[in-house]
Amino acid sequence: MSVSVANTAESVQPAIRPHHFIVLLSLLLGIQPVTTDLYLASLPSLGPALGASMVQVQLTLSVLLIAFGVSQLFWGPISDRVGRRPVVLWGLGLYTVAAWLSVFSANITWLIALRGAQGVAMGAVVMSARAIVRDLYAPQEGARVMSKGLSGLGLFALMSPIVGGLLASWGGWSYALMALGSFGAVAAWAMWAYLPETLGDERRAHQGPWLSPGQWARIVRNRSFQAYALQSTCAYGLLFTYLATSPFVFMQKLGLDGLGYGSLLAASSSSYLCGTFFCRWLLQRQSLTRVAAIGGGITLTGVALALILAHGWPAHWLTLAGPILVMLFAHGIHQPIGQSASVGPFPHEAGTASALNGFAMMLAAFVMGQWLGHRLDGTVFPLVHGMAFWGGALALTCWTWVQRHGRI
Repeated sequence: MSVSVANTAESVQPAIRPHHFIVLLSLLLGIQPVTTDLYLASLPSLGPALGASMVQVQLTLSVLLIAFGVSQLFWGPISDRVGRRPVVLWGLGLYTVAAWLSVFSANITWLIALRGAQGVAMGAVVMSARAIVRDLYAPQEGARVMSKGLSGLGLFALMSPIVGGLLASWGGWSYALMALGSFGAVAAWAMWAYLPETLGDERRAHQGPWLSPGQWARIVRNRSFQAYALQSTCAYGLLFTYLATSPFVFMQKLGLDGLGYGSLLAASSSSYLCGTFFCRWLLQRQSLTRVAAIGGGITLTGVALALILAHGWPAHWLTLAGPILVMLFAHGIHQPIGQSASVGPFPHEAGTASALNGFAMMLAAFVMGQWLGHRLDGTVFPLVHGMAFWGGALALTCWTWVQRHGRI
């Protein structure tokens, strides 16, 4: 498989049709919401089924995410040497095997270990997706392409909670894990059949150590990387807080059943999906930094509404869901910009830069998961205050650091 160079500087187009490439990109990025969102509705029933505590149940998600983040530090430099296609195929193969094995977990320890293996595999896939976009497109154009791929991710996120809610009602947590194994197998076949290698030999790393802390430090010191990586990290911290606490708050505290909670997650995904379309519309008219500032304003609006309604009105799922939908709409703006622009300054090290950005996001999620595991108290406030923290930090980042250092 080959790629051909386009007329625009720093951009190449794959030897497949653009629409087909967006479908492949959506599959690669979509593995993350499929792995988390489809599984969330099964969390409350997982503890009784395997005799596990709430903290242990939470570890099935937290270990997945920390494995996802740490593994990218290894997958990134590997992909800069051997190319993106082998890493994608290795990752999807491991993911599929681990997902099917987890169906037969006899205890919570075994399930946690296999979810960790899924996280390692997912790190290879998602890291490569971000690097592939940088291989093929310059930063401004890459943000638009990434928004299309994340629109596809939004569709997976839209369908996953509905499917997960149905599976939880029909057969419990094991059915959800069967669905993950099936998704991995289909995605592996699609990439084997249609994904070309996007990293030419002339742009690969051929010298020096495979893992270089000095290289990591040089990338982390880049001000543009700091700005956009912090944007995407805060945005993901906000999203993770919602995903990790919402099944307990909305189902156990506010009375939604599995299908109702799945419908709420579907509405959340729809709001996020609309945000990606709005992001794409804005990027045709405004710079990356200006669009980031607009996204920060929308996020802060949602934070203010959430705090006012949570502290001023009796707890109800409608008063909590409204502000969250506003924040998730803004998430559809922040993620295309943060994930694509953070690797923008590094056309020859896109895998490593993508890995460091992914590691930062997952580190924030892991720390937040530990905090939430000890703060869930049967009220809505851990969810509201956690999202307010990340939302405020995100708006501040977009209005200061991104404006000052975000021009690539």
